[in-house]
Amino acid sequence: MDHPLPAPPDALIRPWRTAAVVAAAVASIELVILLAIGGGALVNLVSDRVERAAVKRALTTPSPEQKSSVTRRPTEVVAKLPRTKVRVLVLNGNGQQGAAAVAAGRVEQRGYSIGGVANAPRSNFSRSIVMYRPGFVAEGRRLGRDLGVRQVTPLDGMRARQLEGAHVVYILGA
Repeated sequence: MDHPLPAPPDALIRPWRTAAVVAAAVASIELVILLAIGGGALVNLVSDRVERAAVKRALTTPSPEQKSSVTRRPTEVVAKLPRTKVRVLVLNGNGQQGAAAVAAGRVEQRGYSIGGVANAPRSNFSRSIVMYRPGFVAEGRRLGRDLGVRQVTPLDGMRARQLEGAHVVYILGA
């Protein structure tokens, strides 16, 4: 009868496990080295691009001394009509009764002609707006300056026939 021989305790350690652990350790070290090399190359690439962009910007951006010597004048559109010839439609856009009539009085005091007073299509305007018909940009901007209205835009949401002949619309906000 055959009996298996008892295996010595050293025989239980298989050499392939040791080889796998050693290979994994070597691969991990290689990975760390490759990441360090790649990260360094990436940092060099990015820093070169940032440096080139900074140089380009420095060459194209004027210094504070140059900015003060260069005075840019915005192209000012000159109003064709005097204030007395500009018709303004005043609309109440804040919902307060009588506010448009009071605003129309202020507009008239500044020399403008009132083309009509009415309620706006909605009554929840948070700010006052001056809108102008095509060709009356300068008149709209001048009215905005005279009334202290910052938002001056082309006619939006209204058709020219709704203006009752007015050149500019002043919508009173809250």
